[in-house]
Amino acid sequence: MEKTKYCYRYPHPAVTTDCVVFGIDGPNLKVLLIERGNEPFKGCWAFPGGFLNMDETAEQGALRELAEETGLQLGHIKEFGTFSEVERDPRERVISIAFYALVRESDVQGSDDAARAQWFPLDKIPHLAFDHDIMLRKALIRLKEDLDRTPLCEEHPSSQDFLGCTDFFATYEHKA
Repeated sequence: MEKTKYCYRYPHPAVTTDCVVFGIDGPNLKVLLIERGNEPFKGCWAFPGGFLNMDETAEQGALRELAEETGLQLGHIKEFGTFSEVERDPRERVISIAFYALVRESDVQGSDDAARAQWFPLDKIPHLAFDHDIMLRKALIRLKEDLDRTPLCEEHPSSQDFLGCTDFFATYEHKA
């Protein structure tokens, strides 16, 4: 049997990426979710993401998965956390590197292993697969911190200007 470049004596975890994409819809803030087309959690909502290829960085993998699953092409995303709970994925030991972006809401369409892609208002988020509820809380906290430090634009100078999400910023700060 021929050995490959990536065979190791010791077990090691798989690495995935997830993208929490916030969409601006006027004064409201939404989040982009995909309906999973495959097990585990087939039919459940989750963030776009998936396994890294051996020849890409985490950011490249996140951008690739986002484009494959939603059609959304972004140039930049921000890393905000690593999720490594041992049992977070029922398939195997998986560590996820999470990214977020803030964009103007645009058309999306489920593709690849995503049955659907859809923007959800923050007060209408369905039950999320894996540990994505924790991921959402941490992404909202990071978004608020970033917006309070660096205004987005004159239209939305701070996190307080998103009328539909100010209660969520406060709620998620206490849960995290």
